[in-house]
Amino acid sequence: MVNPLEEQVGGNHYKNFKIQPIEFCQLNNLNQCESSIIKYACRWDKKGTPEEDLKKIIHYTQILLELYGKRKKAKR
Repeated sequence: MVNPLEEQVGGNHYKNFKIQPIEFCQLNNLNQCESSIIKYACRWDKKGTPEEDLKKIIHYTQILLELYGKRKKAKR
């Protein structure tokens, strides 16, 4: 059986990294937004349209800011 971390479905844009972004995210207990930022930051210039992935990084960062603001407000 092939190690799923050594195989990539749908391209090879993560193959040159020493560690897969998903493995990094899982090992560091990152949430969905944080993981998406890491994923898109790693591949923005390697797959699809760079502008789209950069916009996704900004969008997930905006979501994090919104959620952080709500969490901070709830603690008051």
